[in-house]
Amino acid sequence: SQENNIQFINASSASVYGIGEYGFKEEREYEMPINMYAFSKFQFDQYLRKFKNKSSQVVSLRYFNVYGPNESHKGDMVSMPFKFNNQIIKEGKCKLFEGYAQYKNGEQKRDFVFVDDCVDVNLWFMKNPDKSGIFNVGTGKSRTINELANIVLNWHKSKKTNPNPSIEYVPFPIHLKGSYQNFTESDLKELRKIGYEKEFLNIEEGIIKYLNFLNNES
Repeated sequence: SQENNIQFINASSASVYGIGEYGFKEEREYEMPINMYAFSKFQFDQYLRKFKNKSSQVVSLRYFNVYGPNESHKGDMVSMPFKFNNQIIKEGKCKLFEGYAQYKNGEQKRDFVFVDDCVDVNLWFMKNPDKSGIFNVGTGKSRTINELANIVLNWHKSKKTNPNPSIEYVPFPIHLKGSYQNFTESDLKELRKIGYEKEFLNIEEGIIKYLNFLNNES
């Protein structure tokens, strides 16, 4: 892309921050990947940092927990709203992890970002080819899994798809202990600093839009 003056926009991931114990700023000291997927994203970002004099745009976008239309092909890696919606339809309840570490049942917190907002960020960079670097893409505000689940539950209650949908807490998987992001929250200072001003949808707005899409509601 550098040799041919072509814009290059890479999909990185908030997983590069590991369990997030150091924070979520786009700097090396905050990065602590804890699986091979995260390490692959981390490696590209280190490679990107070597380029001091870029002849064309190179951007790496660290997406946080993305949800939204057209993700059904992702198998077990689909978003929580997608999983909870299907669980309520099939079983009448959605399943959340019990508490782990200092977090109570379902009180783990993530930064959930709607896919339309991610698309808008990509398009903005395409229209601003003079901007390069590594940037977080999230709402900048973490929300609990309980909050997310209740939005899905209340939507189904309002549509009367199930007489009494509920939440079930399941044991926290042993294999995830020590490698699960109990908390994520994007730091958007760098994205705002270069000129991206649009606000991100909160989960009350984004998940309702997504549930309407998933269940063919207008």
